[in-house]
Amino acid sequence: MIKVVIVDDDPFIRESLKVLVALDPEIEVVGAAGDGNEALALLKQLPHADVVLMDIRMPNCGGVEGTQHIKAAFPRISVLMLTTFDDDEYIIEALRNGASGYLLKNIPPDRIIQGIKTVHEGNMLIHPDIARKLAGLLQPTPRPKDTPAQTLEAYGLTKAEQAVVASIAEGYTNKEIAAALFLSEGTVKNYITDILSKLGLRDRTQIAIFYLKNGS
Repeated sequence: MIKVVIVDDDPFIRESLKVLVALDPEIEVVGAAGDGNEALALLKQLPHADVVLMDIRMPNCGGVEGTQHIKAAFPRISVLMLTTFDDDEYIIEALRNGASGYLLKNIPPDRIIQGIKTVHEGNMLIHPDIARKLAGLLQPTPRPKDTPAQTLEAYGLTKAEQAVVASIAEGYTNKEIAAALFLSEGTVKNYITDILSKLGLRDRTQIAIFYLKNGS
C-alpha cells in the first residue's frame, strides 16, 4: 500500500484529490496539508508516508521550499509536484531540491494515480510539455541537425538504447520499458547507466529533456 500525503492550499482541490487518489486500491491517503510547513509537521507525526503530492504555489511555504524541507528531513519520501505552464522557475528549483516529478493539474485522473506509483518505484516522472519548457536546463551541446534517432546514434547509442531513451521521455517506468522491449529490469537499468555516460547526463529527467530538446 502506497501511503500518500496531499498538499494544496485550495481546500476544494485538496479534498478532490483525496477522493480521486483513494479510488485506487493500492493507494491510501494518510493526510493532507495546506502548505509546505503544515506538510512537514504532519509527516513528523505520521508513522509512515511514501509520496507527497505537492502543489507549487502556496502561501506561507510553497512547494519548492516545502520540498527542500521534506527531502532534508525524510530523504526516502518521494515528492511529486503539481504545476501549471507558467511555473518554469519553480520547477527548476523544485528539481534541484529533490522533487521526483511533475504533473499538470489538467491531466486525466488516471495519470495522477500512475504518477504516484511511478515516483514511489524510484523513477523520475516529467510531463513532456514541461520537459520542452525546461530544455534550458541542459547546456547546448554540439550535435548533428538531424532527427532524434540520428542524433542519438551520433552519440554512440545502440538501437536498444535509443528505444530506452524514447520510452523514458514518454514517462515509462523501468518495469514498463522492460516489458515493452522484452528485457529484464536489470538490463534496462544497465542501459540507462550506459546512456547517462554516453550523453554526459546526470539522471532520467535530463535524458527526457535531452531527447525532447533534440527535436522529438
